[in-house]
Amino acid sequence: MSHPLVLVHGGAGDVPAERRARHAQGCLEAAQAGGRILAAGGTAVEAVVAAIEVLENDPVYNAGTGCALTRDGRVTLDVSLMDGETRDAAGLAALGPFKNPIRIARAMLYEPVVMMAGIEATQWAERHGFRQVPEESMITEYVRARWRAVMDGTGKSNFAGGTVGAVARDAQGRLAAGTSTGGTMGKLPGRVGDSPVIGAGTYADDVAAISATGDGEAFLRSVFAARLADKVRYGRPPEQSLRKILERVRDRFDGIGGAILITRDGGPFRYWTSEVMSHGWWTPQGEGCGIEP
Repeated sequence: MSHPLVLVHGGAGDVPAERRARHAQGCLEAAQAGGRILAAGGTAVEAVVAAIEVLENDPVYNAGTGCALTRDGRVTLDVSLMDGETRDAAGLAALGPFKNPIRIARAMLYEPVVMMAGIEATQWAERHGFRQVPEESMITEYVRARWRAVMDGTGKSNFAGGTVGAVARDAQGRLAAGTSTGGTMGKLPGRVGDSPVIGAGTYADDVAAISATGDGEAFLRSVFAARLADKVRYGRPPEQSLRKILERVRDRFDGIGGAILITRDGGPFRYWTSEVMSHGWWTPQGEGCGIEP
């Protein structure tokens, strides 16, 4: 039997000091939700979905309700999920306003298609029983104010710490990873970052599970998650590899951010090159959360 573990992040980047404790606490609550799945004998995939659903429902994060908006003030969502045991994966990009995109990724996980985008992704979700919600129901006053600040040049596009994600290991040693985001505040309509791209923002196999957050274009160009997983596979120390590759993304690709990592028999590992990254974890032996170094 393996040692069950859930590790989540609530984004690396711009989180105002007065909101940091709330971000960390929300990550703990998400990890606990995933932990309840594992404690009841559930799978790593289902634990990841449960944890991310909590983060998508919490308006302090940039995923689901409370997400960042496009340049024209609209909601478009990116999400991915990967089963490390089977290597099945699902990524959906530029989705319409669905309350829980991670549930759509779960429904697509074992389909032949790996990635869909735009109106076709939205139509796929609707054909499979998911319903869009009114866009305004996902936009908080705080988000609208931050969007205006970015549009007039006084705010930062790395909104509310960015992306959310989760990785999990179940009692059978199976690994899974997932990531969900509203992208950067004020993004171009149609822009897609690393979060829904398997091997860039999300990856899981039989040795590692990874979810990233930060400057999406840099994580895409560096093929971040797959490179990190390969280092773990070929015997490099996980914690050291995570740090080195994130610093490579910063130094060679001009992108800051962070990531969470667990392995078949280790973790939780987390590291970030941004000012903060909220995170939380659960194991049968204990739990915790944090946001600052």
